[in-house]
Amino acid sequence: MPHTPDPEGPESPQEEEPWLDSREVVALWPVREDWLRGAAGRADVRIRQFGGESRGTYGAAPTYYHYHPGDVRRAAAAFAEGRVDIPSVWRTDTPDGRRAEYWSRFRFRLTCAVMLALVLLLLGLAVYDMVS
Repeated sequence: MPHTPDPEGPESPQEEEPWLDSREVVALWPVREDWLRGAAGRADVRIRQFGGESRGTYGAAPTYYHYHPGDVRRAAAAFAEGRVDIPSVWRTDTPDGRRAEYWSRFRFRLTCAVMLALVLLLLGLAVYDMVS
């Protein structure tokens, strides 16, 4: 198992390049955004996690991940050459991955449409009750 430096450790002076966020990594890798951390783990990419603190009764703050730029470039080449094995459902360049992404977006859009219809229905009922 390869050794990767501690993500929380200090960087050397030549590593002053800013770490990449998820959207920047998605542009470089053929991996769906939902599976970036899994793919990064398989490719030994250093990750920094921000947020996620508890808000007590109100749940937790959003969690953000940043990826080491040198490791991301190395992993992009490894993905392109097929040296890192990631499931086809995680990928954006396979039929399985595109199908999974399509159905994931479809479910999200359907849920939003149903919720909007319910809100409009309840609003219409409230207006009808006020008029009658």
